[in-house]
Amino acid sequence: LLSGAHIPLSGRNPMLQEVLGIRPHILVLNKMDLADPRRQPVSTGAGLPGAPRVAAGRCQQCLCLSSSGILLHVSLQIVSLAAKLVDSSPRYHRAESTEYSILVIGVPNVGKSSLINSLRRLHLKKGKATAVGGEPGITKAVLTRIQVCEKPLMYLVDTPGVLPPKLGDVETGMKLALCGAIRDHLVGEDIMADYLLYTLNKQQQFGYVRRYGLAEACDDIEPVLRRVALTQGRTQKVKVLTGTGNVNVTTLSYPAAAYEFLRDFRAGRLGRVTLD
Repeated sequence: LLSGAHIPLSGRNPMLQEVLGIRPHILVLNKMDLADPRRQPVSTGAGLPGAPRVAAGRCQQCLCLSSSGILLHVSLQIVSLAAKLVDSSPRYHRAESTEYSILVIGVPNVGKSSLINSLRRLHLKKGKATAVGGEPGITKAVLTRIQVCEKPLMYLVDTPGVLPPKLGDVETGMKLALCGAIRDHLVGEDIMADYLLYTLNKQQQFGYVRRYGLAEACDDIEPVLRRVALTQGRTQKVKVLTGTGNVNVTTLSYPAAAYEFLRDFRAGRLGRVTLD
């Protein structure tokens, strides 16, 4: 079960929790390099009752395979712990079979495909076997088994991200949208940017002030987006009707600035923030 360390509670689908039941499972907290280190105990302590926890991120137990933005910091414990859990469960352990088939589940855009590719690169020294992307819906169906380890022989199965049919509250939906679990246009980049600014100010995370050269923290999204558009060069040309005809005028693009604001947050350029 994969979950984002920066949304350790909102990023958990309660329906998946019910499906797991007594089945052996591991909770992997991904994207710990985006979570607030001062609130890490909240993330690591937010697991399912009785579920072993392995944290994948920039921590002492993890191996740094690359400095790229995708998840390539994978704990070496995952494969051995998965094998141990299956072997110690009489209900699921089969002595006649020496291979393991593990399902990777979680909400959309939490890094399931990236985790599989990272484990495959770590243990087999082979390239990626499943497509990844920075938006939800890249994986559209349950894929075939992908080998990630030789000893023990282990296969992982990539799955599409699953959200509950109905979210508990609006704030949970906004947190999921900020982390890319819901497509931006379904919520609105301007609404998401406004909520992001509110969250950053509430947690006293003022990295956006330094990044965009603002004089001070601000609780109004309009001047922030104006500054983002100016610093990032987000402009658009519009036609203005005058007495002598149409004139092309260059103006600031607030939708593009809102998208840039969200992208900077998702890349960690505004600081490390835990939304829950």
